[in-house]
Amino acid sequence: MTRFVLHMLAHLLVPGLVARFAFKPHWQRAWLIMVATMLVDLDHLLSSPIFDPNRCSIGSHLFHTEPAMAIYGLMLLVPQLRIIAAGLLIHMALDAVDCYLQILS
Repeated sequence: MTRFVLHMLAHLLVPGLVARFAFKPHWQRAWLIMVATMLVDLDHLLSSPIFDPNRCSIGSHLFHTEPAMAIYGLMLLVPQLRIIAAGLLIHMALDAVDCYLQILS
């Protein structure tokens, strides 16, 4: 339960830090957009069970695959999509950290 709470807090705090330092003039807007990228987790609805605290999201869900992440990386090149791409890549990185922590426990 503690890992889950920390994971969710990280999904709020890390985008906030990135927004504050990388998108200074409009950091609040950038933070809201990056937090909204958590909607990428809607792909969990395609899994059975929908929520499994012991399943690694990376590679297990459609929008958490390497091809999807490559697209998110390419989105960084488009200025209008940069904040969304940053949010998606932060999300994937945090999910990857969670997978690593699962292995350790």
